[in-house]
Parts: sequence; structure tokens; C-alpha cells
Amino acid sequence: INGKPLVYLDNGATAQKPRAVIDTLSRFFEQENANIHRGVHYLSMNATDAYDRARERIAAAIGAPQVKEVIFTRGTTEAINLVAHGLAETHFSKGDEIVLTLMEHHANFVPWQILEEKIGVVLKFAPVLENGELDLEAWKGLFSGKTKLATFTHVSNALGTVNPVQEMTKFAKETSEALVLVDGAQAVPHGDVDIAGIGCDFYMFSGHKVYGPDGIGILWGKEEILEGFPPYQSGGDMIERVSVSGTTFRGIPERFEAGTPNISGAIGLAAAFDYIENELGGWESAEAHEQDVVAFATERLLEIPGLQIRGTAPGKIGVISFTMDSAHPHDIGTILDSEGVAIRAGHHCAQPLMEHFGITGTARASFAFYNTKADADALVTAIEKVHRFFG
Repeated sequence: INGKPLVYLDNGATAQKPRAVIDTLSRFFEQENANIHRGVHYLSMNATDAYDRARERIAAAIGAPQVKEVIFTRGTTEAINLVAHGLAETHFSKGDEIVLTLMEHHANFVPWQILEEKIGVVLKFAPVLENGELDLEAWKGLFSGKTKLATFTHVSNALGTVNPVQEMTKFAKETSEALVLVDGAQAVPHGDVDIAGIGCDFYMFSGHKVYGPDGIGILWGKEEILEGFPPYQSGGDMIERVSVSGTTFRGIPERFEAGTPNISGAIGLAAAFDYIENELGGWESAEAHEQDVVAFATERLLEIPGLQIRGTAPGKIGVISFTMDSAHPHDIGTILDSEGVAIRAGHHCAQPLMEHFGITGTARASFAFYNTKADADALVTAIEKVHRFFG
């Protein structure tokens, strides 16, 4: 990039893909491509088996109690919207309350604001402490007899803060009749997630952040809740029977997978989980390496005058979000790009959080298992150039 070796530190936006995932996709398109659940010929049956096995593989990887509770979506955003649509039809009435946090991604803000306008639900937001931790006591104080949903991110995409989701879920269940939705988009790429252990009602994530293809994601939800939802979209494969007198619908997961699904995406996402387990040896060693690199980068960055790291919670994943006294985040990102270092600059689809901190945005370096201390050195060297130029 600009004559420099690429240092890719925008993994929070999307991760690069292992050769094993790319080869799986190539093999499918070259040798195995067919539609599923419709044909009796070999290719169709083979593709159907691969798609169904992918669901089983992903369910096992995330600790889903039942395979059929795993719904394939386009990503986290569609998954949250699907749940919001279902709850709007079956769960919410005017005056019901939803408890959120100020660190949510827009995807976990806007659908509920739309329901606020349409139904009259009441949104209540928990603040964030100066170090980027959720103000847990303030969050607990928002619950009341009217609370019908608690929804929160597992890991902040803008700060890297890891929320105590098991504790939060337990509190919500013990003190109210609220359902619990957890946005796991930034959590699944950084360690084992045990949905059954969390105890929530809904959990979702995106494949492209966990080293899989884009356009594929997962919604996990409890069977008894999902079976009560009306269809989110209608069309082929989600119907039981169609006649001129009416239509009946299939149960989960097919009810929420209308039309030809992202077959290759599902198979590629399963391959990403296979890669993590078989070639990386699981999440533990990969995450330990990542944390070592992030700690090294953090120590060096703090030596740069005028640089402030936003989000210093004791528990966080490989995200370093920062501002500089002398330079706007977009200027930082542009100069770093000229040095071959790819980061993200802006509000990170978390504008309420930025407003809470009184800033317009940050520069964000987000790490993955394939990043090294040499990458961290390149980041620091490039930021030192920013400091010299603007300081």
C-alpha cells in the first residue's frame, strides 16, 4: 500500500480470510455448486448435506442447546431486525420498557427506536464510565416491572470493553420478566462463546468478523420464542403448504430462511470454525497471542504525547481506540494509510457513545490473531509521524 507492506489493523470492521476458508469456497463453486432442499440429483443432495452440517458445526461451536435454534441471516444487523420484528408482533405493547446501554452499535439502537415510534415502547439507556466500562449499577437501576427486554453488546466495537453478559443476564432474569438479547458481533471473533452458559434468549453475530465470508450471520434464539414469531420474510422454502385458500409455514429454522439462502456463506463460516479449532488449536492460544500484541502496542502508544486511549477497562479485547490532541481521527487514518497501516477512523456506528464522551470520533486499531508486534511497531511509527506533522 503506497509502496509499504500492508499492516491490516481494521479487524473490527472485517477480518481477513484464512486459506482454508477460501479453498472451501472455491471447491464449492467449482465442484459442488447446486441449490438445496429442492433437488433429488447428486449435487443438490450433496449441497443440502453440506449446508445442514454447517448449521450443526456452528451450533456446536457456540454452545447452542439445539441445532434448529440456529438461524442463518445476512449478519448481526438482520438478526437484530428479525428479532425486533418478531417482538413487535408478539411481545411489546405501548409503555413497555427496553433497557439498553450507550455503548451499543447503531444496529442495536435504531430497530428499537423504530419500535419506540411505532408502538410507543420506552427506551432507557445505561451510561458508560470514563474508562469505558458499563456503569453496571446504573444499568441495574433502570429495571422495573415494565421492563420487557434488556439488550446489550457482549463486546463494544468502539472501545473493546467486554461486558459481564452472564451476570447481566442473570440479573435481568431474576429481577424482571425481560427477555435478553446479546449482540455478539465483536465477541465471537475473540474467544469461545457459550450461549447456554450465558443464559440469554437471543444471541447473534456476523460471519465476516470471525474469518468467514461476508453476507452470512447467525441468529440464535430459544425455540419456544422463535416458534411464536410470525415470518420475517415470505417465499420459497419457509412454507409448509400453499393453496389459494391460505398458506401454512414451517417451523424453525426454515421459517426464517425464505428463498435460496447463502449456501456457500454457511459452508464457508463452518470452515472458519474448523480452521480455528484444527489449525489454530482453538481460541485460547490465538487470543493469548493477540492480547500480548495489544499490550505491547498499548504500552508504546502511551509514550506518544497528546495521545489518549479511549476505553481502558480491565476486561477488553484487541481494540485500541484513541484520539490525539493535535489531529482529527480522519487525518490520523489518512496519514497512517500513506504508511501502509490500515485502521478505522470515525464514530464506528456508535454516535451516542461518542457524544457521551464529548468527541466526534476516534481512530481505532483492531487486532486479530495474525497481527504481530512488528505490526504494532509500524502502527506506532506511523502515529509518531502524525504527531511530528501536526504537533
